[in-house]
Amino acid sequence: MKKNIYNILKGTFLISDDSFKSWRLILFVSGLAIVMIASSHSADKKVYEMARLKNEVKEMRSAFVDGRSKLMRLKMESHVIKAMKEKGLAISENPPKKIKVKTQN
Repeated sequence: MKKNIYNILKGTFLISDDSFKSWRLILFVSGLAIVMIASSHSADKKVYEMARLKNEVKEMRSAFVDGRSKLMRLKMESHVIKAMKEKGLAISENPPKKIKVKTQN
């Protein structure tokens, strides 16, 4: 047992006659490790992208709500009256009259 541990520490299993099996296993495990690391980096990149897009959606929703509230304030009758007074227009004191057109037979 002590000799096997000493041989592993020295690395003799890599240069012995049946080392081809050891090298195949080492290369296979190394390949799997590289694939696992690449997959992990890809998953992290997607998580960061999702977080960035979620923040962008929140900002756009906030801008939409802000714009909608400004539009509602601009459409209010009191605001329109004030804006028209600045331009010299006023509300008519006479109510509008409906014009009826009679068809001639």
